[in-house]
Amino acid sequence: MVIKVFVATSSGSVAIRKKQQEVVGFLEANKIDFKELDIAGDEDNRKWMRENVPGEKKPQNGIPLPPQIFNEEQYCGDFDSFFSAKEENIIYSFLGLAPPPGSKVKKSPEEASSLPNGDVVGEAQGTTEGTEKAEESGENEAQKEDNEDAGNLAESQEKNEEEAETATEEKTQGMKQHFNYLPTNQTQPNALAQS
Repeated sequence: MVIKVFVATSSGSVAIRKKQQEVVGFLEANKIDFKELDIAGDEDNRKWMRENVPGEKKPQNGIPLPPQIFNEEQYCGDFDSFFSAKEENIIYSFLGLAPPPGSKVKKSPEEASSLPNGDVVGEAQGTTEGTEKAEESGENEAQKEDNEDAGNLAESQEKNEEEAETATEEKTQGMKQHFNYLPTNQTQPNALAQS
């Protein structure tokens, strides 16, 4: 599966160019296979993109702006959707790709609620009681790890905020001491007057 990113290489909008660069840069940095398709220089690309963006995702004027992201023929989303998925660490799900082995990638709510065979959690019947208990204990361990990770993240953020406040206070104090140290009646020599 190849990700298609529709861009406008000759866009006059700085905001659009930055968004396009962010998407392309992220895909390149994460070695995700993609194809950049220019809508400014190729009328067929522009027409295909406009026809395949779902109606509810089109702006009021009906013309979707780049970047627009597809997985082959399947619409993934625009820049805002991409950015949200990246921030929530569900980018592979957003792109319709399997995460790379060993990555700590969250599943989207849709993926998390579905079973590998396509059934939705809560609809599967007939599993043995021992299997259910084993799965539950695995889920409980995963939930505990998630809670620990969230706690560690909160502690880390608090520590970073405290360190930033301390550094700012120290810098302010140092500046105050420096300016208080200079005598107020001393004037700076004028370089022009000396020559």
